[in-house]
Amino acid sequence: MFELSIHDYELLDFGEGRKLEQFGPWKLDRPCPAADQPRQNPQLWKQSTARFEGNRAADGTWKPSPQKWAHHDVELQVELDKSASFKMLLTALPSGQVGIFPEQFTNWQWIVDQICRALKQQTDEPLKVLNLFAYTGGSTLAAAVAGAEVTHVDAAKSMVTRARQNATACGLTAHPVRWIVEDATKFCQREVKRGNHYDAVILDPPSYGHGPKGESWSIGRDLLPLLKLVRQLTSKRRAFILTTCHTPSIGPAELEAMLAEGIFGQCGQGGKTGKLFLEAATGKKLESGVYARWPG
Repeated sequence: MFELSIHDYELLDFGEGRKLEQFGPWKLDRPCPAADQPRQNPQLWKQSTARFEGNRAADGTWKPSPQKWAHHDVELQVELDKSASFKMLLTALPSGQVGIFPEQFTNWQWIVDQICRALKQQTDEPLKVLNLFAYTGGSTLAAAVAGAEVTHVDAAKSMVTRARQNATACGLTAHPVRWIVEDATKFCQREVKRGNHYDAVILDPPSYGHGPKGESWSIGRDLLPLLKLVRQLTSKRRAFILTTCHTPSIGPAELEAMLAEGIFGQCGQGGKTGKLFLEAATGKKLESGVYARWPG
């Protein structure tokens, strides 16, 4: 097992629709539609370990193939603060992803901070967190190491399997986490009917997608109704809500408006919003989505 720390990650350069990232021994050249400016260091790209070619929403190809360069099982140690850290496995996937999303580091720290705050006020019963579109489980692990009970929901069985492997790597096998392969909206509808409640909800929806039974997802059409279900699921006690978005047509103002209407009603309060980004060594920032958090 080859272990890295979060300090072994670096955004080296970006531009012309791609980004070059350092993950320990790997320099990976991957598609990035937001990187629409010129590259700062064209020569650096010649040093890449591998380049992913293809549509990131479908199967593509790593060149050279991972069998020729990914010789080790690699774990990335995510150190959020002195009391919270976890590990995630890095693997070159057919989607062009590697199983971890560095732009989420600040959100993971925020999740830990919110859970620690809430647990100081709530000592009578466990803090229950629902993580929707949970992917490989970064937010699930952050919530778990902070002391929350977590329900992890994703439509892709392979991603839930990877998230469980990440939990095992962290020694969290016995921690109270429910692993659910399900369409997010359908799951929430069923939870409302069952009368179940959560203290906090995390959402990281894609622009478009499909559930395990072919259910279609479109963020412009479906996010607001889903947030209204989240309102019902957190109506008894609400510690925090976090939603992130990587859809170019939805900026911080639009996401804040949906959060405010979905969770609190049209006249309700919004949360704190901002942009997710990665910062290269040169100081240049690569926008990687937006977030809306409540409380701000």
